[in-house]
Amino acid sequence: MVGNLFLLRRTHLTNTCYISQTLLCVRPGHCNRRQCPMDATTSGATPPIQYHNIIDQPLSLITPLQQTFQRLQRHCFGNLTPGEFPLAANPSIVLHVLTACDLGPDDLAHLEGTCSFFRQPANFAPDFELSIAELAAFDMCQKRAIFKPLTIEEREVLKQRCGGSWKLVLRYLLAGEVCCRQEKSQAIAGPGHSVAVTSKGAVYTFGSNSSGQLGHGTLEEEWRPRLIRSLQGIRIIQAAAGAGRTMLISDAGRVYAFGKDSFGEAEYGMQGSKLVTTPQLVESLKDIFVVQAAIGNFFTAVLSREGRVFTFSWGSDATLGHQTDSNDLEPHQLMGPLEHIPVVQIAAGYCYLLALACQPSGMSVYSVGCGLGGKLGHGSRTDERYPRLIERFQALNLQPVVVAAGAWHAAVVGRDGRVCTWGWGRYGCLGHGNEECESAPKVVEALDKIKAVHVATGDYTTFVVSEEGDVYSFGCGESSSLGHATAVEGQANRHANVLSPQLVTSLKQIREKVVQISLTNSIYWNAHTFALTDSGNLYAFGAGDKGQLGIELIAQQTERGNPERVDIDLS
Repeated sequence: MVGNLFLLRRTHLTNTCYISQTLLCVRPGHCNRRQCPMDATTSGATPPIQYHNIIDQPLSLITPLQQTFQRLQRHCFGNLTPGEFPLAANPSIVLHVLTACDLGPDDLAHLEGTCSFFRQPANFAPDFELSIAELAAFDMCQKRAIFKPLTIEEREVLKQRCGGSWKLVLRYLLAGEVCCRQEKSQAIAGPGHSVAVTSKGAVYTFGSNSSGQLGHGTLEEEWRPRLIRSLQGIRIIQAAAGAGRTMLISDAGRVYAFGKDSFGEAEYGMQGSKLVTTPQLVESLKDIFVVQAAIGNFFTAVLSREGRVFTFSWGSDATLGHQTDSNDLEPHQLMGPLEHIPVVQIAAGYCYLLALACQPSGMSVYSVGCGLGGKLGHGSRTDERYPRLIERFQALNLQPVVVAAGAWHAAVVGRDGRVCTWGWGRYGCLGHGNEECESAPKVVEALDKIKAVHVATGDYTTFVVSEEGDVYSFGCGESSSLGHATAVEGQANRHANVLSPQLVTSLKQIREKVVQISLTNSIYWNAHTFALTDSGNLYAFGAGDKGQLGIELIAQQTERGNPERVDIDLS
């Protein structure tokens, strides 16, 4: 039994049938059908599992007697004869194995569908009616930082909101970790200023500071990363940057904001009545446990721990998704279909918002706001006052896992690694080899040879990160923000527009695996780009005239064409 438990924990379990066979230690058709009906076919249809083919199996841990037992037929319940291991003899061991292996919610659901042992009540606390698979999902939920602080009542509300199953809650939590809630380091390339969050929750800012958006209590530019000391003792897990303003989210769900208190279209535009130069707690959000914020032109959106979306105006400008007075500073839940559907990620562009939703039927994307250029993805250019489902993904058979909103275009990464883009295609930012607009999501065919895991969009620029850590970019080449610089800094072709995805060789040369890209999402600022590696190193390139690269530029230099490491450790 020890050997079998080890095999299960060491094996990558992706195929449902393989999971069932390995966990149950049976061959299809050899299950005790009177007590444990299986969906597998008759005996002999599938060869027995070849344990010796499993990689990295420490043979020294498997005794000859155990090796003999592995070759024998085993049953779910069994008759307690030599060579058989009845699962029902010690369900707690099975529960421990399922939890320790971190099986996905779909795997757990398939086990329930395969064998009645995983469906019947397990008679364990906290709910004696829960099945082994449900309890395993619950235990894995409790490992998540976002889930731990929830009260019993809050957990039940989340469970019902997700569809009434702990497996669905687990899927919701895992989906959030994939796209935005990993609680790891991150870097945000804002309009003229930058924010870097370390894995321990410290925050560094640098760049333009005319509105106090750096949070240091001054209006002076910073050309090197500078720690926000007033946040000492507060662990920040997420940041958002807009024109002249910054928002930070703590691990306690609190929101801190600083910079302008209005939504002037450009940083040098309408300043508003007040400048906040140090992080201040947003009192109107104190009763909402926030896990993400997104700043768009004329509005701000926040996402709660339960997957609810709230929008509000930073000052005296328009609101989005709810009909209140334009001077209303209070957050209001986004009205429409998302009132009852949990959202795992939000992304804001120029006057529009995208929401990645987690439903029992799968992942989906909703959009609301201005439809100019087709950036809402509904096949038209009309505005949407309330969130509307983007239906195109169903026809493409694509399950979205990451969504990105540029100023005028948007992108999605699917579970299978495909990338879709839509919206205004100026300068080739959609990656389809032209500058045509696409009013509905379209697969980027030039990326069909790679499996994407991350996408970032800006002002007519797009970056895609592959599973191997390679980076591809396309769109507007202004400010050298695409990273396609030549060996000679002075050559002009580094500003050329790129109509189809092109490997960023300058990042390839740093010989580190890139895990995240962030780029300026504003139509009023020259763009800059950050590349964060799995080792915690941060590289910057593009416009740096205000110090937003975190790198001292030489005389007369306003940008960097090749990635240069920023002197800050985010690990």
